[in-house]
Amino acid sequence: MGQSSRNIDAVVAGCIGVDTNVYLYGADIDFNVEANFSQNIDCVGQAGGYSSLGFASLGLRTAFIGSVGRDWHGEHIRHELRRAGIEPLLFDDPLGTHRSVNFMYRDGRRKNFYDGKGHMDIRPDLEACRALLSRARVLHVHLENWCRELLPLARQLGVVVSCDLQDVTSLDDPYRRDFIEQADLLFFSTVNFPDPHEAISRLRQGHPDRMVIGGMGARGCVLGTRDGVRFFPPVELDAPVVDTNGAGDALAVGFLTGHMLEGHAPEDALLRGQIAARHVCAQRSGQKQPITSSHLDELFHRLSRTG
Repeated sequence: MGQSSRNIDAVVAGCIGVDTNVYLYGADIDFNVEANFSQNIDCVGQAGGYSSLGFASLGLRTAFIGSVGRDWHGEHIRHELRRAGIEPLLFDDPLGTHRSVNFMYRDGRRKNFYDGKGHMDIRPDLEACRALLSRARVLHVHLENWCRELLPLARQLGVVVSCDLQDVTSLDDPYRRDFIEQADLLFFSTVNFPDPHEAISRLRQGHPDRMVIGGMGARGCVLGTRDGVRFFPPVELDAPVVDTNGAGDALAVGFLTGHMLEGHAPEDALLRGQIAARHVCAQRSGQKQPITSSHLDELFHRLSRTG
């Protein structure tokens, strides 16, 4: 299929749900008392939610494949996707819409409690997925169990496959094996790999052209390519870090948009991803607005490593 018939820039596939973010007033939860006072905010989130909304905010033609329940949360997600101009392909989850509860600390860190409902047993409509993917340039996939069924479809159709492994604890994890084997690009959190050299080498093994991007939080990020491993410092913006939800997703969206869709050099695309992530971290849930293309361009030119 020619590029002219690919009228979707990015398809995001995976988890989407309504998050309840619990912002603590104190330094930690006091388990010695029954009641802790906090600010509790609901929003559309999880990796697929943040990623698809991020692509759309950059002005890209975006579609989303995922599951929701026939409940208030599912209807809210449908509304928010339509409002953002995202084309949805949503399957019914009989167990309901995904939920997460995130306990948010004052420095932006979080503890996440994730309820994936029926994602282990959902079977997607592969013909509908094939029709959607045939129009796409990039598939950015997350770790829902059914997402592995999309990987061979995307490869057959010549779609670039990107996968976010998230906070992987073992590189031998059998659950992630299909995703690691079939992705063109991999993103992961280095939280369990303080020195990510070996992890990047393992993730690139057998894939000489593969790029691997590791988010390192306050330490910046790392890029592994055939030319070696390069570390990049964090991006500094005026606003403080208040909420790290969606940061890794913004890093991936910024990089994929910059490098795979707009043709920027990898190091420049990575800076764009870092800027997008830092922008997200400066906003609390309920107020979060993914960065726009014009704002990203402005900050990139100000902070450009090559400028």
